[in-house]
Amino acid sequence: MEYDDCYQKVTEPKYECLLFDVDDTLYALSSGISAQCTKNIREYMIEKLGIEEDKVPVMCAQLYKEYGTTMAGLKAIGYDFDNDDYHSFVHGRLPYEWLKIDHTLKNLLHSLPIRKVIFSNGNEAHVAKVLSRLGLEDCFDDIICFETLNPTKKDDEEAENELPNTPIICKPFENAFEQAFKIAQINPKKTLFFDDSIRNLQNAKRIGLQTVWIGSSHKTDGVDYSLESIHNIREALPELWEAVEKPEVQYSGIETYVRA
Repeated sequence: MEYDDCYQKVTEPKYECLLFDVDDTLYALSSGISAQCTKNIREYMIEKLGIEEDKVPVMCAQLYKEYGTTMAGLKAIGYDFDNDDYHSFVHGRLPYEWLKIDHTLKNLLHSLPIRKVIFSNGNEAHVAKVLSRLGLEDCFDDIICFETLNPTKKDDEEAENELPNTPIICKPFENAFEQAFKIAQINPKKTLFFDDSIRNLQNAKRIGLQTVWIGSSHKTDGVDYSLESIHNIREALPELWEAVEKPEVQYSGIETYVRA
């Protein structure tokens, strides 16, 4: 007698993890937060680092392009400043009140039966503030942020006195993704990555992730899906809701673990 037909095979889910950027991904670029952040970065370069004002815009863009973030670039070319002071100046003065609770996104995220992880170049306080303003603080299982990839080494005098060639680990570089995979125990082959940055997505694609470009409906190299808004996720990716759900799991709230 054949017993195989008595049992239904459980289909292995396509994705085990959904990896989300924060800024201009969980909220729209039109909010104005990113423009204000750029303004604060330029003011920091002028007021705190003494860089000539007329050189700042081009320098800021070049450092961002070459090093992933302007902060990473400033460190790499020899500027010495405190990370917390930089983040306090750049992010601490942002008009977070411009962000409003997003009930639609909150409900979408809670309904997804897949592990959800934040992966941001932003610092812990900034990520927490954004999630709080959007009402999404209980929607994610894990948070990978600046402090996760760049832990302080205040007890290591040698580390303090020696400036490494690449002092800041950040997207879009492969080492940032690999660190995130290791720390959060993520399998890139079973992960879908949401970001507004094409270069982040293209590098992610090269190392095995499936990618979703947020903020545009146009397809381009390195992008598997393109969504005008994160709110379009159900229409564009209905298969995410077809994942095998564990019994008795409730998605009304998640205790988020911040990796810092």
